Amino acid sequence: MKRRAIKDVEPEAYKAMRTLETYTQSTPIDPKLRELIKIRASQINGCAFCIDMHTQEAIARGESARRIFALSAWKESPLFTEEERAVLQLTEEVTLISEDGVADDTYDKIVQFFGEHGVAQLIMQIVVINSWNRITVSTKQIFGSAV
Repeated sequence: MKRRAIKDVEPEAYKAMRTLETYTQSTPIDPKLRELIKIRASQINGCAFCIDMHTQEAIARGESARRIFALSAWKESPLFTEEERAVLQLTEEVTLISEDGVADDTYDKIVQFFGEHGVAQLIMQIVVINSWNRITVSTKQIFGSAV
């Protein structure tokens, strides 16, 4: 049986997800950093649909292909700032929350760079992309299809 998009089966649920997405887009998180978060979480979750979408969006926002290619190995790459590294660490820890939760060191670094409101905004950004990944992977959406 072909799996149907959530927006077609449960439009109100999709509308609620879009509302969360709109919220994340309204935060002061740098749009390029937002796309790095989305790509990294999508890599971890194996969501080809979202990797494709957010790679294109990152490039359109001025992100370099070199940094996007290095994103899966960001810990070993000199291409990312300390602030970006802290966000990528938070992204991985929230995405893989069942492994060890979010370390105090990670949380404290994010507070230093972004403050308490920034922590909340970043966590929500990570939660939303993880939700989109789970919806897209579960319904086996492919490039060019609507989630």
